[in-house]
Amino acid sequence: MKRFEPNLLLAITTGCALLLVVITTILYGPPAALLRNPLLAVICAGGFVLLNPMMLRMMKIAPRPPLIHPDSRGAAAWATVFPMLVIAAAAVPVFRPGPDYGLLVIVASVWFGATVESAIKASRQPG
Repeated sequence: MKRFEPNLLLAITTGCALLLVVITTILYGPPAALLRNPLLAVICAGGFVLLNPMMLRMMKIAPRPPLIHPDSRGAAAWATVFPMLVIAAAAVPVFRPGPDYGLLVIVASVWFGATVESAIKASRQPG
């Protein structure tokens, strides 16, 4: 591999941050989170990647390009917001332990799904 695809790197870093969110919600959340939060992360991220293209077609929305592409110079800088927000979300259960953070896992999973979808789109583009 002569160069790393930036969309793939974005998906990997957001995935690591999502893993951190799941771990902190398990450690600092209620006991029910042990099984439910990892399942939520997998189902929500996978559901977003599989169902979002169908929803865009049903709503007649034009397909978007990958998050990081050569036509937009500032896209790489803006794309770093995804992992930073997910890492910030992972800190919430540490500073406020106890409540159920299932919604936090769902939101982080959808953001991860968006980066995975972007990496898939980038890998399918010629060039």
